[in-house]
Amino acid sequence: MNTNQARTPNNYLKAIRLINIEGDKCAFETGKIPIRQHINANYFFAQTDVSTLEKIPHPAPRRQYVITLKGKLKFTVSNGETFIIEPGIVLIANDTAGEGHTWEIVDGNEWERIYIPLEEDADDYFTLD
Repeated sequence: MNTNQARTPNNYLKAIRLINIEGDKCAFETGKIPIRQHINANYFFAQTDVSTLEKIPHPAPRRQYVITLKGKLKFTVSNGETFIIEPGIVLIANDTAGEGHTWEIVDGNEWERIYIPLEEDADDYFTLD
């Protein structure tokens, strides 16, 4: 491992959280979530469709984890900053108001993912790096 790379301890997974900021703009935070942490959720669902929202600004329809199984995507937030989501990085979508974010596939043409909606008052266990 390159010593300049950020290292996430073995008891955490790398995570990026979309958030609402002043004026219902969208921003993101980079951090981690603990492994083996029980998180309250009632259901989950899988999705493979990429045509409906790709490159279209939108907020998250609910607070949710998005677990990418296959694909590499570039997300863009309100101020134009971007980040990459790929397998091994958990996305926590908390930008449920305003203009939201956009995403586009940057490698191939597939995005297989699992959505895990969070209960309204459930802790997402995200911590900043």
